[in-house]
Amino acid sequence: MPEQSPILTLTLNPALDMATEVPEILPGQKLRCTDPLLDPGGGGLNVSRAIRALGGDSLALVAIGGLTGDRLAGLIRAAGVTFLSILGPGETRQSLTVTEGTTGKQFRFMLPGPVWGEAERARVFTLLRATARPGGLSVISGSQPPGVPADFPAQLAESMPGSRVVLDTSGKPLNEAVRNPIPGLEVLRMDAEEAESLTGGKLESRRDTADFAQGLARAGVARQVVVARGSDGNVLATVERRLFSPAPKVKVKSTVGAGDSFVAALVLAKARGQDEAEALAMGAAAAAAAVMTDATQLCRPEDVMRLRPETTAVEV
Repeated sequence: MPEQSPILTLTLNPALDMATEVPEILPGQKLRCTDPLLDPGGGGLNVSRAIRALGGDSLALVAIGGLTGDRLAGLIRAAGVTFLSILGPGETRQSLTVTEGTTGKQFRFMLPGPVWGEAERARVFTLLRATARPGGLSVISGSQPPGVPADFPAQLAESMPGSRVVLDTSGKPLNEAVRNPIPGLEVLRMDAEEAESLTGGKLESRRDTADFAQGLARAGVARQVVVARGSDGNVLATVERRLFSPAPKVKVKSTVGAGDSFVAALVLAKARGQDEAEALAMGAAAAAAAVMTDATQLCRPEDVMRLRPETTAVEV
């Protein structure tokens, strides 16, 4: 097994993910569901689960609270993910994904999670200072807990000096990270819609996306900026390079977890010392593999390796 640098993932607003199916979604009726699939959910947790599936190691820091948190911790252990729990406020949230059997459409219901206060923030800063390793990779992904400021990712990164921080976020935290760059940020990832919300216009072509991503890199927002273009593929730009990895054509079962699988494969490749072109290609293969699986399931390693020849990165 290849040697790798330490990987830390952070999940401050995890969820007990439930996935089920009904024949048809109709208002005002009792909808009889199939037996639910239960998985530990949240951006960082999903990244750690996918890293383990791909043969890598990580340490997941997870905020857990209440009886739902106890159930979540049991699922994390069952998944074989090494984790440390942070005492979170209130009850860990739940999320529900319902697939309509007749159409294949998915409906995702995400509860907000408990509100964080100063005590919870102080606990996570203390734990990060104790666990993050200089030279290692630290992944901040998923939704932020209610009650934390938009610049919370910058505060988290400051608690991990010397760590190569990977940030996968959206909304106000993304806007804040672009307006006020986080010093030394290794990777910033977003999807095309998020990128277009920053530009205020359409990024029609791969070249447009590469121009945007490289502009952020040259402005010091991150050493590498990644933009997912959905079924087209993924763009990665640095100050010097602009790369594109095509998305393989696969049958889509569920898009849940595709972004987290991408981040997992990209981070694992970087932790193993591979360059940005190989990391991007592995990420693209993992994202494509993830959409082939049901509901909250993530990428399967055999699918990732089979698809990898189709995702070789090229200059844009």
